[in-house]
Amino acid sequence: MKYLLGFDIGSSSIKVALLSAETGTCLASVTSPKKEMEITVEAADWAEQRPERWWQEAINATQELRHNYGFDTSLVAGIGITYQMHGLVLLNEQGKVLRPAIIWCDSRAVDLGNQAFAELGEEHCLSNYLNSPGNFTASKLKWVKENEPAIYAQIHKIQLPGDYIAYQMTGQMQTTVSGLSEGVFWNFREQAIAQDLLDYYGISRDLLPEVVATFSEQGRLTAEAAQELGLHAGTPISYRAGDQPNNAFSLNVLHAGEIAATAGTSGVVYGISETPTADPRSRVNAFVHVNSTQEQPKNGVLMCMNGTGILNSWLRKVVGEIPYDEMNQLAAQAPVGAEGLVFLPFGNGAERILENRPTNAELRGLNFNVHSRSHVLRAAQEGIVFALNYGIDIMRQSGVQVRKVRAGNANMFLSPVFREAFVNCAGVELELYNTDAAQGAARGAGVGAGVYASTDDAFIGLERILTLAPQPELQEQYQVAYARWQENLNSILPQQTTPQHVHQHAF
Repeated sequence: MKYLLGFDIGSSSIKVALLSAETGTCLASVTSPKKEMEITVEAADWAEQRPERWWQEAINATQELRHNYGFDTSLVAGIGITYQMHGLVLLNEQGKVLRPAIIWCDSRAVDLGNQAFAELGEEHCLSNYLNSPGNFTASKLKWVKENEPAIYAQIHKIQLPGDYIAYQMTGQMQTTVSGLSEGVFWNFREQAIAQDLLDYYGISRDLLPEVVATFSEQGRLTAEAAQELGLHAGTPISYRAGDQPNNAFSLNVLHAGEIAATAGTSGVVYGISETPTADPRSRVNAFVHVNSTQEQPKNGVLMCMNGTGILNSWLRKVVGEIPYDEMNQLAAQAPVGAEGLVFLPFGNGAERILENRPTNAELRGLNFNVHSRSHVLRAAQEGIVFALNYGIDIMRQSGVQVRKVRAGNANMFLSPVFREAFVNCAGVELELYNTDAAQGAARGAGVGAGVYASTDDAFIGLERILTLAPQPELQEQYQVAYARWQENLNSILPQQTTPQHVHQHAF
């Protein structure tokens, strides 16, 4: 018996999953903490977390997993890590964290990224980075350089959240090409680090860590880390990837035309393309996919909507901390379209599909004589779906074929209302699988450690548990509701945010 461990470093919690390498079965998993981790907001549109907290919760979860399942830690063949993308962790030469991490939904660097987009040239950025520097990690680092020079002067290496956890495990400061691309540190045309962007920002290349392959032995568990985690010293860390490339991997989405979705804290649709594609206004973004090689490049075209599960979590507090399944049952009691109630679910930082505008959430059309909490809950779930569909429209115009979507049977996809709205609004077939991010990271570890000869072998035990197809009568109802939602959105945004055609770049 060989085991594989997967760590999912989220902004809400840390999850650890234990898989049987032979059967691909998830034997046990643990999430820590039991209540969502706090996000510190010291100023408008800021969002920070302490990396040390991620590591402590990883320790807590691993120790609880051992206590619950009692597996032989010497039989763990590999450890995989997936993590919240776009975060910025700063380490000094001694490996100490210099400041709280600036995480994915922090909007402070938007103006710096927009300025870089204009001054470097939009065509240059889209041709080389496939993205505007926008609110990504490179721009966050520039913000630190300008606003916290004393801290910036102490930086030895920067890390993405998953890189930091790997460093705690191995003592080695590293990252991946996929990770560099998510921070807009990667030049797709040159297949190299984006030196021109670093020069423009005045950032030394020396601050970037060593680059390792996504699937590879990236280091081994140190004696100190092994003692803290309760694992076996010398266990290889053999995979790391950002949460959305990893979500796609966990669903065996590896080839052009395949689509993955997730609806956790944020909502994402992620399609694989072999053609370098960029949206002129960077509302959808391209990153290097986990199985990309120089010989066979594969990119993930990603649309992200920040206010997804966090909206549902906020509503749960408002309606009295009732279980999510009860909220889903209440939402189902209201009709499609929630009798004219419209929820614009934008209240969690700058939204890329709205050109990085930090637009607030809005509930529109409320009638005290008509609407109940069932209507509010349904309008929220539909509003999230409609926002995702708005992004899917942009992806389709880029040439990404969105016909069949795979997702894990988790988070918002547990809601029948959400699933029904998603399928019928977007006109797609939806396949749900018995997997999650931590399990995907464990499978990736198996590939990187050589337990599996190829990625194709890593998906033993992955089972499709539900398939949903659009229904013509429901499609018509949802299209009416979506049109009303889009009309409300357009009333608060400049007209040019309407989805336009996307440029393809031949390298």
